[in-house]
Amino acid sequence: MKKEGYYSSGQFAKMAEVSVRTIRYYDKQNILKPSYVNENGTRFYSDRDLARLQQILLLKFLGFSLDDIREITVDTADYHMMKNSLEQQHKLIQDRIEQMQLVETAIRDTADAITKDHEPDWSQMLRLIHLTGMETSLKRQYQDSTNITARINLHQKYSVNKQGWFPWIYQQAEIRSDMHILELGCGNGALWTENLDKLPEQISILLSDTSEGMLRDVRRTIGAGDIRFSYRTIDCADIPCEDHSFDLVFANHVLFYCDDIDQVCREIRRVLKKDGLFICSTYGSLHMKEISQLVQDFDPHIQLAADNLYERFGLDNGAGLLHRHFTQVDLSRYEDSIYLKEPEPLIDYILSCHGNQNQYLLNRYKDFRNFVQKETQKGFTITKDAGIFLCRV
Repeated sequence: MKKEGYYSSGQFAKMAEVSVRTIRYYDKQNILKPSYVNENGTRFYSDRDLARLQQILLLKFLGFSLDDIREITVDTADYHMMKNSLEQQHKLIQDRIEQMQLVETAIRDTADAITKDHEPDWSQMLRLIHLTGMETSLKRQYQDSTNITARINLHQKYSVNKQGWFPWIYQQAEIRSDMHILELGCGNGALWTENLDKLPEQISILLSDTSEGMLRDVRRTIGAGDIRFSYRTIDCADIPCEDHSFDLVFANHVLFYCDDIDQVCREIRRVLKKDGLFICSTYGSLHMKEISQLVQDFDPHIQLAADNLYERFGLDNGAGLLHRHFTQVDLSRYEDSIYLKEPEPLIDYILSCHGNQNQYLLNRYKDFRNFVQKETQKGFTITKDAGIFLCRV
């Protein structure tokens, strides 16, 4: 018996303009399960399933494998998740267009070289191989960029301190004309996009990150025409810049991710001018503690982070680590908290974390959303315990 509001496999396939065989294959691959199976084993699909199928088909068109699609598709049972998913897919399309433009240029250059010299330019051929193999890295870059944006959005929109984290850091830096500035781990570039109107016209800023995807997002946001900015993938432990070349170096929530913090500090000190300033941020043990407690109350198996990063480099032990390399180290705390009454931004933040939460939450999204909505409807306060170290040689 058919259930109202549901479509048979044949109807569903016709609506999506795919074959029934494709629908069955996605079912077997655990990528798209039917919303309802009747007592005879007949499968039925809903409008929500159609939205998910469209997402799957788009990702497949973009060149992602079924294993990739299984990992990066999300439950579209909520309009907010759907909107986020579409925005993420738009970024993927932009990345893929840029990639294919590079491939097109490389193919043309390689063909021209063969026509001219009657033999291939092997360095150009290697570049072509690299470009056509970029698909495997797109997923990771896209996820990183999306995740960091979700975390920043929670702070930007719901923080009690109306000055904002990035304007506050900018104020501490006392940026002047003609400075040469390096940011290590620039993420989505929020330090600069939120302060563009304050930046002097005569200034040089090198934005770096290990993720090419993040750098592409920042370049799009700032605009390629802003000649004050340049972009480069950089490993913090091996900065490819000359000695004493920067007046100011930023590392915003970066050092606790580094394998060798001492080596990173040595490199930063090397590229800093003798009267330069190094600003690095981190947090303490109380930071966002209510969020960890919230997910634990829902499911005690959930861990939002494999490690407590503040134990590696935090507000309590950071000064001691920095004093090994800098003669003056001053701590400035940022007084703030988060207050909100709606579940979606908090859920986005939780799903963006580096822990095991997606393993337990994505298949129970509706239950989790109801749980968070109940916890936030009367107001939910989140502690912030963050600050910056200002370091001089």
